[in-house]
Order: sequence, then C-alpha cells, then structure tokens
Amino acid sequence: MSIAEKMAANQKQVAISEFFEKNKHFLGFDTLNRALITAVKEAVDNALDACEEARILPDIVVKITKLDNKKDILQLEVEDNGPGIPRASIEKVFGQLLFGSRFHAIRQSRGQQGIGITGVVMYSQLTTGDPTHVESKIAKEATAVSVDIGLDTRKNKAIKSNQDRIDWGEKAHGLKVKTKMKAKYQRGRQSVWQYLRMTSIVNPHADILFIDPDGEKHHWQRVTERLPGRVEAIKPHPNGIELGQLQRLCSESSESRMTTFLRRTFSGVSGRAAKELCEVSELEEKLKPKSLNPQQVRALLEAFQGERLLKGKPVKLLNPPTSCLSPIEELLIKKGLSKTIDSKFVTTMTRVPSVTQGNPFQVEVGLIFGDGMAADKPV
Repeated sequence: MSIAEKMAANQKQVAISEFFEKNKHFLGFDTLNRALITAVKEAVDNALDACEEARILPDIVVKITKLDNKKDILQLEVEDNGPGIPRASIEKVFGQLLFGSRFHAIRQSRGQQGIGITGVVMYSQLTTGDPTHVESKIAKEATAVSVDIGLDTRKNKAIKSNQDRIDWGEKAHGLKVKTKMKAKYQRGRQSVWQYLRMTSIVNPHADILFIDPDGEKHHWQRVTERLPGRVEAIKPHPNGIELGQLQRLCSESSESRMTTFLRRTFSGVSGRAAKELCEVSELEEKLKPKSLNPQQVRALLEAFQGERLLKGKPVKLLNPPTSCLSPIEELLIKKGLSKTIDSKFVTTMTRVPSVTQGNPFQVEVGLIFGDGMAADKPV
C-alpha cells in the first residue's frame, strides 16, 4: 500500500456525540464552575419551553447536593410541572444529541438553542460513569415512568436501564431529572443563584425554588398569572437566506412551479413578487425548483438580495410576520425587576418589533436602582 492509501484506510467517520465527548468545552463544560451552570441552564430552559408550549404556569425546583467534596462530585435535581415526556420519547430527548424542536423552527423560545439536555447526560457519564435518572408523568397516564439513561457516544444513541412505573401521588404531570457530575458550586456573579435570579426576572410568570448545597432555600415567586403570548413558527424570509440553504430548499421541494415554491416556502413573497423574482432571475415560472442548476440558484439568490433589478429597482418584498416574537412587556419587566431588588427607581421600555436581514427582533430594556446597589460600582 502507498502512504496515501494507508492514510485513507485509517480515516473513519466520527459520531457527533463522540466528537463532543472529546471536546466537551464546546458544550459549556470547560470548567467545573461553568459545567454546573450549563447543566442547570439546559434543564431549566427545557422546563420553561415545555411549560410555555403546553400553556402551563411553570413551577420549577432546582436542588444541588454535594456528594464528595474531595472529588468535587455534585448531584443536580431539577423538577418541573410541565406536560412530561411520553415514555417512547425519553430516550431520544435525553440520549440523542441535537434531537429537539428548537433547531428547525423560526420562533422565539425562552430557552435558547443550546446543545440540549443530552449534553448534560453525556458530561455526567463522562465524569462519574453514572447514568442520569429521569422520571416523567404525562396527564393521561396514572403512573410515572422511571428510567436511567446513559449515552452510547459511538452511535449517538441512548442506553436505558432500570425502567419501571412509579406512583407520583396527586401530581398530574411533570418531569424530574437527577444527575451526578464533577462540578463546583460557587457564589457570586457567575453562579447558579445569579442565573436563576436573572431567569426569574425575564420569566415573571415562573415560580422558581432553589435549594443550595447548604440546604438554604431561595424562592422567586411568580408575579403574574399571565403566560407569555403564543408564538407561531414562521417561514424563512428571502433576505436572510444563504446560498447553500437555498440550494437545499430547491432540491427538497416537491412543488411543480417556481412561483408556487416561492410563495409557499418563504415569508414576505406575494404572488406579484414571486413572478418578478422569476423575471429578474431569468427563470421560467413553470420550472420545477428541483431542476434548477447552481447558476440558476445563484441568480435567484441575487434577486433575493436586490443585486438583480427590475426597472432599476430591487423586487419589493413584504416584511416577515412578527408573530414569532414573545415580548415580556413593560409592566412585567418592572414587576420582575422589583421582586428581586428593593427599588428606589425603575423604568422599562419595549420597542415595536423590527426586522434585519429578514429576521424579526424586538428590544426590551429594564433599568433599576435600589437598596444595596452602590452608586460607584458597576450596574
């Protein structure tokens, strides 16, 4: 064998979970302090999003217990009153990296698009060798599912053990996650306490109870019974499309005409705009999107970006809908800030939605000054 053939023979594909196992710093587990905050964040984000989607006022309990001070082993428990997860879906949610609903929907969610709770399962397994314990109760079932979840990193697949049914008493639905990990609990600005405090401010409808390793309870009560407004997923807007993404959308489309494809695939494209986009791209309206060659796809993208003009002007597109946004609103920002700080002064502003590069966004600001906040120190 030649050197090139030997090198080629040694190459193999690495599973995404195996890659992250060896590069855990990409997931936020680069230090022992940050590892704990990342784990709490992933679990709490999931709880907030699940409750919001199910239209349930969230009750979240976070408990941290020190198991071994010398080896820095902690146990994290997070329990919520969300809709729970059906038994058949538990292994995918907790044992398959990049499985979820937030990655492919254009809509705002309280939790951001992190790597997900599977990253926590993987880190726990990597640093302690133990699986993560999950209990899930859905409304239509009389008992809860209890199961231990590990991760086969080569196959990006869950390893289940000790699966059982348990009684959850009067609790109609919810989820409990218990995991052990190598991590450090710290106080101060970069701490679990501070993260949960800030989370309670921007989620004034949530009730959050935190029990720290010393057994001290910190309770941030909800200040409103009103859930955030419903959000709707929107279609991508032509102004925010990249060439590779457009190529994929064209190749996967089952539409028989370009005009129909443009109207149904993108937001902001009217029937008039669809015909004009075809005209400036020099594409026949009856062409199938699947049949476009790379030059034609690039021409369409140039029309999207206003580089190809119709009578000296770019094709006029409508703005995308802003129904994908979920603002907190001024009154609730004020209530959220005031419940954490004894305020002498508080002011808020929620701006009207705006759009940049086809992406809707909204700016909300709250400023507060009160007791315990020194005038000569950072805000």
